Amino acid sequence: MTPPDYEYLRKLFKDHSGLDLSSDKQYLIESRLLPLARKCGLAGIPDLIAKIRSGSTQHIVQAVEAMTTNETFFFRDKVPFDHFRDTIMPELLKARAARRALRIWCAAGSTGQEPYSLAMCLKEMGAALAGWRVEIIATDLSQEVLEKSKAGIYSQFEVQRGLPIQMLVKYFKQSGEFWQITPELRSMIQHRQLNLLHDFSQLGSFDVVFCRNVLIYFDQDTKINVFNRLARLMDGDGFLVLGAAETVVGLTDTFKPVPDRRGLYRPNGLRAGAGAMPRAAAVAAGR
Repeated sequence: MTPPDYEYLRKLFKDHSGLDLSSDKQYLIESRLLPLARKCGLAGIPDLIAKIRSGSTQHIVQAVEAMTTNETFFFRDKVPFDHFRDTIMPELLKARAARRALRIWCAAGSTGQEPYSLAMCLKEMGAALAGWRVEIIATDLSQEVLEKSKAGIYSQFEVQRGLPIQMLVKYFKQSGEFWQITPELRSMIQHRQLNLLHDFSQLGSFDVVFCRNVLIYFDQDTKINVFNRLARLMDGDGFLVLGAAETVVGLTDTFKPVPDRRGLYRPNGLRAGAGAMPRAAAVAAGR
C-alpha cells in the first residue's frame, strides 16, 4: 500500500464512519482489507483500492464495514450490566410508573451480544415488568452484523465468553455446534442500520442509551457532536452508558457523571434544540 493510498483510505474511513486512524495504523488497514480483497476475488489490496477509488459503492461499503466491525461478547465488562440491574432499572421503574413504558437504544449493537444481554436482564426481572412495554433498538453501521444479530445464532466459543451457564440453558437452544437465542428474546430487539455520523433523531426519544466502545475511535469534535445530539433524545432522568475507556468529562456539559458509577451518565437537562422528537409524539408513534 502506497502512502497516498493509505492517506486516501484514512480520509475515506473518517468521512464514512468517523473512524479516526493515526498515521501508524497501516498494518490495521492491511489486516482488515486483505481478507476482504480475497473475498471479492481480487488479487490483493491494490486492486481493492482501485475499485474503491473508482467509486464502487459496494466495495466502499464493504471496506468501511471491514474496518468498523469490532469485538463484542455477552455481558461485556459486567459493570454496565450491574448498573443496569441495580441502578438504572430501579430508578426508571419508579420514574416511569405512570407510563409503564421504556425505550432502550444500543447504539453500536454489532452482532447482538449487548442487546441480548440487556434482554436477558429484563427477563430476569420477571413480575416487576408485568404490564410494561419495553423496547430495545439495536443499531449498527454494518448490515452484515445486524443480520447475524437478527438470527441470534452463536458458536460455542461465542456463548462461552461472558455468558453465565444458567443463562445459556434458559435462553438458548442448541443446534449442532451452534446455539440460538429463543424466539421470545429475539422478538424483544428491533434492528436498524444506522451511521452515528448521520441524523438519528428519527429514532425518537430514549430512557437509556448504551453507546459503548464506539466513540473511542472518533476524533474529539465528532464525539462532542454525537454527545450533544444524544442529549436531545433524552430526558434529564435518563441514563447514558459508555465504555470503560470513554468519558464525557472535558468534552461536553450536556451529560454529567453519576457518582460512584463508572461509565454511567445522566443528561444535564440541556435537551432543547433541533433533532428531538417530543416524548409524547414518540410514544404515540409507537417508538
